[in-house]
Amino acid sequence: MSNLVVSNISDGTTSLGTGYVVNGSAKAWCNWNGQGTVAIRDSLNVSTLTDNGTGHYTTSWSSVFGDLDYSVSVATGSQTAAQNVWDRILGIREIRANGADWYASNNDSDVLVDQPVCSCTHHGDLA
Repeated sequence: MSNLVVSNISDGTTSLGTGYVVNGSAKAWCNWNGQGTVAIRDSLNVSTLTDNGTGHYTTSWSSVFGDLDYSVSVATGSQTAAQNVWDRILGIREIRANGADWYASNNDSDVLVDQPVCSCTHHGDLA
């Protein structure tokens, strides 16, 4: 494989150091429907989404991370007319270089529930 080495990228108006692109861009993210037939709405670097039971999901990466020291941001919530909020918890059960396990719960009772909107974003170095 060939490598193209550049220090900046420009759109003709604005220039950005490639270090920001390489080190600062999300390396994996996923938005999925966690209720009924669980399905990915959109994603980057996610090969599969598994429904492990009520409020328990697994995402697997297409390209694995180099270690377990990557950053994770998560959110889940409802998009109904009566409750259009991101007020639920999507917590990490386990992170791995090749994926992550998630638990979704209700803020009020801490009981696992299937959520209509789940999302995760991961920043770090790929292997």
